[in-house]
Amino acid sequence: MKNIEIKGIIPPIITPMNDDESVNVIELRNQVNRLIDGGVHALFPFGTNGEGYILNDQEKEQVLRTVIEETNGRVPVYAGSGCISTKDTIRMSKMAESLGADVLSIITPSFAAASQNELYEHYKAVAKAVPDMPIVLYNIPARTGNALAPATVGKLAEIDNIVGAKDSSGNFNNILEYISKTKASGNFSVLSGNDALIIWNLLAGGTGGIAGCANLYPKTMSSIYELFVEGKIEEAKKANESIASFRACFKYGNPNTIVKTAVSLMGYPVGKCRAPFNQVPEEGIEAIKKVLKENADKGMQ
Repeated sequence: MKNIEIKGIIPPIITPMNDDESVNVIELRNQVNRLIDGGVHALFPFGTNGEGYILNDQEKEQVLRTVIEETNGRVPVYAGSGCISTKDTIRMSKMAESLGADVLSIITPSFAAASQNELYEHYKAVAKAVPDMPIVLYNIPARTGNALAPATVGKLAEIDNIVGAKDSSGNFNNILEYISKTKASGNFSVLSGNDALIIWNLLAGGTGGIAGCANLYPKTMSSIYELFVEGKIEEAKKANESIASFRACFKYGNPNTIVKTAVSLMGYPVGKCRAPFNQVPEEGIEAIKKVLKENADKGMQ
């Protein structure tokens, strides 16, 4: 199995699109370099912010190949390979492995309700199919309808190549339970999928966060982890708190739509999210512009 430390600030990199909703490969390469130059610790294509839910298989292969090529080993690349069925998840996981991804981030199956045993057997089968690939579980029940219980995560942590979990439930107690239930496995990492909880996750024993806001502010977000490692806890807290005004804009639309709109307003030709998830009301646009200016004046990058 690849020996990759699951740690730091990992942007779920947005997928730039042209006006016809095709992938803008040139700008994708630019975003890869921009984020790495900003100090991020890994890149994660096909997260929620990368619109993995709406890309077809060919587009996913195109995006992942581009990100891996442009990254060129500078940081690990996490590939979102989760699908609804176990069969498709295995197929996409093998595709990601063949292209050279370093880690798999596998979201829970969605739409149909799954029991905890069904979720366990799903992940166990995928792990067995790609034994050389480190796997990070991805819990985001508000989007998938299926929550990975802490006890299930603890059981899955006993499988050698299941090495971490990202929790996007927004429930800090769930993060604490993940940390508690996986201690016995030894080397298991818990990442916050909620940007506001990154420093608190680190203080509780977690190892970082998959942070959508890092698409806007890679240096600021990366500093949360770097300051924490240096023991500058209060400074790390302030860095984490600095994104609160932008996160307040999420009330105007899907968070991933708000993030991509904001990156576009910063001057990068990333396009809109793919329809129908691409609308932000005018008051939302004005609110984002106001926050971007305020944060720029503060020196956030």
